[in-house]
Amino acid sequence: MAKPGKSGLSRIINATGYSWQGLKAAWKYEAAFRQELVLALIGVPLAFWLADNKSELLWLILPLFILVIAELVNSAIEAVVDRISDEHHELSGRAKDIGSAIVFVSIILLTVIWFVVLYY
Repeated sequence: MAKPGKSGLSRIINATGYSWQGLKAAWKYEAAFRQELVLALIGVPLAFWLADNKSELLWLILPLFILVIAELVNSAIEAVVDRISDEHHELSGRAKDIGSAIVFVSIILLTVIWFVVLYY
């Protein structure tokens, strides 16, 4: 059964608005998101300059986007956990740690890919 609400173009317009609100909230409240977005804004033009072909360009740009996505996921997890309770709970801590691990693994991926593309 379909979820009630808008459909078609109006749904796409609304979803775009919600996504924009999410990006603005991440920029306003999450220092790590700001840092990683700035890294991506520097890294994408740098990738165009460093890449020797389209394949290298995509390999340099892709992990930058993955890192920003990972930080958005981590920020969403933290917001939900913090909304539930400020008290320490093992599962809350685990959720936040796993969210942080998503970002960490993304940073490792970015580093490995940039190293391999630029030095091999």
